[in-house]
Amino acid sequence: MVVGRPGSEIFRHSEPGQQPLGGGKRCITAIGKTFHPEHFTCSDCGCTFEHEGFHEKDGLPYCRNDFFKKFGPKCHGCDKPITNKFITALSTHWHPECFICQKCHRNFDGGPFFEHEGSPFCEQHFHQERGSLCQTCQKPISGRCIFAMGSKYHPEHFCCSYCNKQLCRGTFKEANKKPFCHQCYDKINQ
Repeated sequence: MVVGRPGSEIFRHSEPGQQPLGGGKRCITAIGKTFHPEHFTCSDCGCTFEHEGFHEKDGLPYCRNDFFKKFGPKCHGCDKPITNKFITALSTHWHPECFICQKCHRNFDGGPFFEHEGSPFCEQHFHQERGSLCQTCQKPISGRCIFAMGSKYHPEHFCCSYCNKQLCRGTFKEANKKPFCHQCYDKINQ
């Protein structure tokens, strides 16, 4: 962008009003054209570029807000334009404050996140969404697990509800939706 005072040899026209440029009046040369300052405005909202500068797209000038609103990437979390720092994750862009666990809304602080159905989750809520939390301790199961009575358990947490002996090696009996070893089941059902 060139700002200057044209001499009498310059007699081009300012786009919007097509008034002659010259006579010592200030002019702006930008995007291959010359404008009166009051006519060099955002193609979208009409504001002038006095303090901010402008962005050009397809030969048209835009203020920063309108340029990013129309042409910039949008945050996947809030759908607002991204004009500053951003995070690229899950094949899309996010404001740092929008890239959070979709369940508890906590920030990942540069740590790990887990994807479930296209959304980011902390480890706890990822496993909760997938149904892979241990029924006993409510912590994520990432290795072997036991599936019994419609729930999942860490092998070391699937125990008799009476004597607390691990049940992972053999069969068990169920009473009132609780697991029991055979000896304890027989004791409580005499």
